[in-house]
Amino acid sequence: MSTRLSSTKSRAALHTSARTSAQLLLVAVAVTAGLWLLGQMWSVVWPLVVGLLLTTLTWPPARFLRNHSWPPALAASVVTVFALVVAAGIVALIAVPVASESGTLADGVIAGVEQLRTWAAGPPLNIGDAEITKAMDAGIERLQNSIGSTVSTVATGLGTVVHGIVVAVIAVFLMFFFLKDGPRFLPWLTRQLPGRLAVDVPAVAERCWDTLGAFIRSQALVGLIDAVFIGLGLWILGVPLVLPLSVLTFVGAFVPIIGAFFAGFVAVLIALVSNGLTDALIVLAIIIVVQQLEGNVFQPMIQSRGLGLHAAVVLLAVTLGGSLAGIVGSLLAVPAAALIGVIWRYIREQLAEPPHEPRPDEPEGATAA
Repeated sequence: MSTRLSSTKSRAALHTSARTSAQLLLVAVAVTAGLWLLGQMWSVVWPLVVGLLLTTLTWPPARFLRNHSWPPALAASVVTVFALVVAAGIVALIAVPVASESGTLADGVIAGVEQLRTWAAGPPLNIGDAEITKAMDAGIERLQNSIGSTVSTVATGLGTVVHGIVVAVIAVFLMFFFLKDGPRFLPWLTRQLPGRLAVDVPAVAERCWDTLGAFIRSQALVGLIDAVFIGLGLWILGVPLVLPLSVLTFVGAFVPIIGAFFAGFVAVLIALVSNGLTDALIVLAIIIVVQQLEGNVFQPMIQSRGLGLHAAVVLLAVTLGGSLAGIVGSLLAVPAAALIGVIWRYIREQLAEPPHEPRPDEPEGATAA
């Protein structure tokens, strides 16, 4: 015997679905509007984000000085100057070796091109000098025809560099003020918000700050370990530019997955140009081993799952961030996902029902029933 659908239950299910869809649509519209507003204010938001990231790295020494009776302004000034000196030293350590090894790398590139040309002239390709010259002439002609777009690209690149310098300067000033006045922010925020918001917003902000600081410091430590081990391998093999490659590996650790891939690719490429195929394969093996140790040993031990994010979530977040905002999106994807997780867990805590405690005269199985 076939069963008939209940019109009352069907109508109730339809009403519930429609109401839920409308609510989800309103949430999606609100999120879209918030992201649009964020994009419109990005020229202000981006220096603020960079300043916060820098503050998470420099807050421990500033806190140490403040705990030892240093005035907040003096502690912030000393830490800011020290950070600038360290940054200038890192730039010098990269620029000087690159300049000194540029001639060697150029000779290696020329030698590599000659080897490729000799290999292409032999079997099975049998490409003669005439074909190679013709291809080079075609490439030069195409480059000359696109000189206008090339100049425009160079101008855009210079504009990007200038904008990056401006963002860095603003971020440093913001870092100073965050180091100086940061501990007074949450009490001030509590006084400005009404009712329940005065409790919830500061609590979420404090949890987000702790999570962001833990992420940045753990990534810095993981990047340092990667840089030391990979740099040691490059030094043993005699690969040039060991120090710049180590610094690139350290910086790449802040962009999960993509940063490690890019830094490893550059190291293998330089080893191939300067030392040959055998050393390049050895460098590739060293990088793979170090990355496996990082992913399976170092990172779990250091972070202790503090972010609460699965590796698949990290990969998807980096991919989505890179597709939406390029390198900046890849850099901010994992911290943003971690902060969203913090907010979501706090909301769940506030919405969860307290566990039912049975009355003294209630049987033990009554709760389960």
